[in-house]
Amino acid sequence: MKLLTRYILRELIGPLIFALSTLTALLLLQQVAKQFGNLVGKGLGWGVIGEFFLLSIPFIIAMTMPMGVLVAVLYAFSRLTAENEVTALRASGISVMRLVRPAILFGATLGLAMLVFNDQVLPRSNHRLRTLQTDIARKKPTFALREQVINEVMPGKLFLRTSHIDEATDRMREVTIYNFDDPERRKTIYSDSGVMGMTPDQKDLQMTLHDGYMQQIPRDNLGELTRLYFRTDLVRVRGVGNRFEQTEKDDYKSEREMSVCEMSKGLQDGNEDLDQARTTLGNTLAAATHYLATGEQLPPAKPVKSKPRRTAGSLYCQLTTPIFGNAAIADSDSAASAKSPESTKVATVAPVVPPAAGQGAPPSSGAPSSGFRPPPPSGVANRGLETRGRSLAQGGKSAKGAKSAKGAKRAKLAPRTNIAMPRPPGSSVVGLGRTFQPPMQAPNQLANPAYLLSSAAQIEVMKARVHDSEVTMSRYETEIQKKFALAAACIVFVLLGAPIGIRFPRGGVGLVIGVSILVFALYYVGLIVGEDLADKLILNPVVAMWMANALFTVVGVLLLIRVQRVGGSARGGDTSELFDTVRTWFARHAHRFGVRADRRRRVTA
Repeated sequence: MKLLTRYILRELIGPLIFALSTLTALLLLQQVAKQFGNLVGKGLGWGVIGEFFLLSIPFIIAMTMPMGVLVAVLYAFSRLTAENEVTALRASGISVMRLVRPAILFGATLGLAMLVFNDQVLPRSNHRLRTLQTDIARKKPTFALREQVINEVMPGKLFLRTSHIDEATDRMREVTIYNFDDPERRKTIYSDSGVMGMTPDQKDLQMTLHDGYMQQIPRDNLGELTRLYFRTDLVRVRGVGNRFEQTEKDDYKSEREMSVCEMSKGLQDGNEDLDQARTTLGNTLAAATHYLATGEQLPPAKPVKSKPRRTAGSLYCQLTTPIFGNAAIADSDSAASAKSPESTKVATVAPVVPPAAGQGAPPSSGAPSSGFRPPPPSGVANRGLETRGRSLAQGGKSAKGAKSAKGAKRAKLAPRTNIAMPRPPGSSVVGLGRTFQPPMQAPNQLANPAYLLSSAAQIEVMKARVHDSEVTMSRYETEIQKKFALAAACIVFVLLGAPIGIRFPRGGVGLVIGVSILVFALYYVGLIVGEDLADKLILNPVVAMWMANALFTVVGVLLLIRVQRVGGSARGGDTSELFDTVRTWFARHAHRFGVRADRRRRVTA
């Protein structure tokens, strides 16, 4: 490593450690001030409280590391320029890009380290912190009873009042217990004295009452009163203790508690579900349209094989799986090849609804019922069949009055029914010696409304399933891109901070603090807004998470080119000059916008 590179890195490491520790401590103190009262009020041990705040540090570091890089770069390059070291190096023929190159490599190294940290350490700590918060939320505050007041032992169910409590012996005098656990038969217990205490497991309250009675008044019969006297009665109230129990195993994980490979696997599953839902939705719409047009139901659709997606998460998993040995490999190609054809989901159209009574029945064979056609409306053809069956059954007299033996034989075999048999268009029906031509059936006639209703219901279900799959995939993709974007921010802030520090060397600590606060606010507001827009499917997750990085990268490169041309000098460049430069830029562009607006008004007039 060259001397200049070591010198630049030494100038960056010190401010980075100071900025990172200071910012982390400030955010941790804010977390302590917000949560300390609730944790201490629960009666928790100091070990649990310390674990809670220790698990909060990884999330804070993930946010403060890019901040620390920006602060370190601003301070280091402004100090080098203020002490004329940049001017001396430029006079020796060393360009600004040669000075910034070690800082860029330093930021890239920290970015890779933060990517591994965000992928391996941060999800585990978030999962453990969420489990610990759930366990703390289940724990109730320290149980305590006060005398001469009505104590709510169980919310809305059991209340207790006592005139005196001996704190040394836990003895009570003049005890009254109101039990509303059973709303139909409310109980009231009066006792002269008693002793209270906790069970050995510190979960339940146990009271031993002496010399009293219990009375009940049924709600449906207020004139009835049941009173039971006792010398000793044992009352146990469950679930009022303050014992803290930690969850040993919690398999549920949100997207912020998963590694990149786990989210990539979930993204692949969501992609398969989305493809199946879209295919089923298309098939259902096609089947309903075909049924309205022809009156025929389409056969079930063929199985659909989802197309694997190549994402940044899957490529990352291919590279890191040999290193970390992550079992949740999200390689889409291997995931697709591992599945057998039998395990592939089948996207089917809406189920076939049996026709209503009197409309005929589909074929009884196991073949698809695509050839079944709903019966034509009752008309001349139906009456012709019915008349023919009735006339043949009565003797089959012809128009001339002759009796045919052949007709009598047919009369015994012909069913006497009103069910119309489907016939192809153009066929004729003979009855009473006359030939009738049945009318053509309208293609859009709703012969079976139940089928259409079931199709409409399935269309709505599939639309909701498509939306849910898209939201799930967007959340996974957003979280993956967020991990990559926060790691890349270490390089982006080097590109942004180095030219600002060189251009305004006399700003000092004020410049560092002012620029850092402004950049942090804009960057994290853009990150939060982008995440919200991506979750609402308004923006693509890649665009939402990388737009802040892209904006600051463009600004940093332009500033770096400008500094490379102008050069650095300690004779100017303080904070006031920075504010004057920004104000002049806005004033110049506002004047241009005003001139354009005047021209538009004149043209419109």
